[in-house]
Amino acid sequence: MQAFYSDHFVLPLPVGHRFPMAKYGLLRARLGADMPGICLQEAPPTSDGELALVHTPAYVQALASGTISPQAQREIGFPWSEAMVERSRRSAGATVAAARAALRDGLAANLAGGTHHAYADQGGGFCVFNDAAVAARLMQVERTRRQRQSLPVAIIDLDVHQGNGTAHIFRHDPTVFTLSLHGERNFPFHKECSDLDVPLPDGCEDVPYLQALDTALETLGHRFEPELVIYLAGADPFEGDRLGRLKLSMAGLEARDRRVFDWCWQRRIPLVLAMAGGYGVNIDDTVQVQLNTYRVAWDYWQRWQTLRVAAR
Repeated sequence: MQAFYSDHFVLPLPVGHRFPMAKYGLLRARLGADMPGICLQEAPPTSDGELALVHTPAYVQALASGTISPQAQREIGFPWSEAMVERSRRSAGATVAAARAALRDGLAANLAGGTHHAYADQGGGFCVFNDAAVAARLMQVERTRRQRQSLPVAIIDLDVHQGNGTAHIFRHDPTVFTLSLHGERNFPFHKECSDLDVPLPDGCEDVPYLQALDTALETLGHRFEPELVIYLAGADPFEGDRLGRLKLSMAGLEARDRRVFDWCWQRRIPLVLAMAGGYGVNIDDTVQVQLNTYRVAWDYWQRWQTLRVAAR
């Protein structure tokens, strides 16, 4: 199973910054130690042209040249630096590379990504480029070039925060279905309209969350037939998350992951995994939630390989 990382492209942050940048390197270290069957690979960068499939050329150029305004930097939540831009290109590139691998192997992953608050012309909420949107668009372009037909993509966003940037980018696009389960009263305070939004109350626990997810997946299946799914497996619905406001246990989050992977497996839909948010009071809890997601992913990746062998 291929998984792409970009954590060694260090984004310099001020002392005391609240974004837990260390979680990415910790996850890669745990995967390397505990799951040697996962093939960890350096993420490639996305080009300006690839980013321009989603983002406005003016926004891409402002970031590349360092002319992005102080206000825009505050919206993103990171100070501008060349390293910030390079890391963001690599994070988007990881989802692109994982999408190509998933279309071939059934499942692949980005150890970061899920930067769903980035709009076409601006960033926000620690998100610079919208990796899921770029990957979806680029996979559609590549499919059209090869086969002269569309690639329908579903983005299943289970980060605790609504994917407002993703929803806005695809608001008029019938080829991409956006599904978001999120905290109703959490950031962003102005929500965009996804194809299917499921707002949840503060303190939502395992049982009602999983019931809501079951209903949402059933609705998705009735309304859309994707040939690729990009899954944002946020760790921030966890009960120990600083920014989450929901109360899912580790067992509940693992059950959430199994539902999504199983929904795709039953329909033989390739799946791209991105990790999205996670802000645990204890950073090791965030990493453990993510590691559990990879253990579920590994189970389903093995199923895909059995299927591929049988087809030979």
